[in-house]
Amino acid sequence: MQTLEFTAGAQDAGQRVDRWLAGCCPEVSRSALQALMEQGMVQRGGVPVNKKDKVVVGDTVQLTLPDPQPIEAVPQNIPLDIVYEDAHLLVVNKPKGMVVHPAPGNPDGTLVNALLYHCAGGLSGIGGAIRPGIVHRIDKDTSGLLVVAKDDATHQGLSAQMAVHDIHRVYHAIVYGNLKEETGTVEAPIGRDPKDRKKMAVTQQNSKPACTHWKVLERFGDFTYIACKLETGRTHQIRVHMASIGHPLAGDAVYGPRTVLRFLNGQCLHAKELGFVHPITGQALRFDSELPPYFQDYLTRLRKEHRR
Repeated sequence: MQTLEFTAGAQDAGQRVDRWLAGCCPEVSRSALQALMEQGMVQRGGVPVNKKDKVVVGDTVQLTLPDPQPIEAVPQNIPLDIVYEDAHLLVVNKPKGMVVHPAPGNPDGTLVNALLYHCAGGLSGIGGAIRPGIVHRIDKDTSGLLVVAKDDATHQGLSAQMAVHDIHRVYHAIVYGNLKEETGTVEAPIGRDPKDRKKMAVTQQNSKPACTHWKVLERFGDFTYIACKLETGRTHQIRVHMASIGHPLAGDAVYGPRTVLRFLNGQCLHAKELGFVHPITGQALRFDSELPPYFQDYLTRLRKEHRR
């Protein structure tokens, strides 16, 4: 177990203890903190703290974190939308809301759990026990195409193409505002946000180069429908890059405005096109997926509102 200690300043006074601790320790969710409080793992002067207690200036609170439990990916019979499959790889159209691989808070119900069942465990081991077969990822609330490797040779070949930007990836998105140009490029390094470790940001600190090309597909005044072609594949790349130029993605609760379009249930982003050379056969493969219903419905809504 690990015990962390936090002391409240004048700016913290009056906050609920669980909310204050969530700011002090962003890697632990509010719900997890509340559960730890119920277990007596949050104390002030040796006395357990109630989640409704308020912070007092000078308070010193001890938070005891249990040792992390190992996560094991197990096969689960979850339906998959398989676009292509052969003996070496498969291309999957991931639905919005599905996590790619198990992680704390999402131990099962993921794409990996479904793949282990479908492939009877026959996936590349390069990604480790939690990420078997996973060559690249997309966010939970991003829908669209992913390639999965069934063997190590295929995984290595796809990763090599990814490393030199030879994999064709085009995403469709709806962003806030009316982009001035018809096309553009955002070339800016991405790394962990120095002020919030849960977020990514355009930063020079511990960052990696990132490049996104965008093209306007349709304009709606307050929103724009765009296509984004990736040269690199950094975490949250399109979301961070578009937000950095003042056009965050519609529905993005992390990088968008405070007033979130909650009916979208996350950012309006779909991995629409995927292309690569098959590492074993040498065949050039190209896939294009239809926009999912949530995306099409929002486009229809924007078109109707724009015509008024």
